[in-house]
Amino acid sequence: MFAVIKTGGKQYRVAAEDKLKVEKVAGAPGEIIQFGEVLVVGGDNVTLGSPTVSGASVAAEVLDQGRGPKVIAFKKRRRKNSRRKRGHRQEFTLIRITEILTDGAKPTVTARPKREPKPAETAAQPAGDEAEKPKAKAKTKAKAAPAKKPAAKKPAAAKSKSKRQKK
Repeated sequence: MFAVIKTGGKQYRVAAEDKLKVEKVAGAPGEIIQFGEVLVVGGDNVTLGSPTVSGASVAAEVLDQGRGPKVIAFKKRRRKNSRRKRGHRQEFTLIRITEILTDGAKPTVTARPKREPKPAETAAQPAGDEAEKPKAKAKTKAKAAPAKKPAAKKPAAAKSKSKRQKK
């Protein structure tokens, strides 16, 4: 089953478990939001809206709120000493479509619980004296300045004079 939704002035074809970036929508990561402007609901039989399908909505989980790459708007008027530089970063919301609802149904899927990070395991340390030795030698080598090579000597100029210089 798929649907075409309209948000942020754009239209998106979505299905369950799709991830997509849309224009910024209010909601914290982990919340479930609903898109009410559904233009088409498809599957076995297609339902077209005029302009929207009544009673249909799409539920989505907010995964992240972010900002896109910086875009530079540089304007220059030649020979006028006029330059303007302006940067812009568009805000977006990363969402995961949870379900497509019809006939005015409410979302049944709740936000997925976040995975807890695994406890950091200590790195396997070698047994014996090697684990107890401080690594001072590596630090002293890093502090020492690299030795400079002596500059190469230029070849001596030839002492013979040309015929014109002798006269």
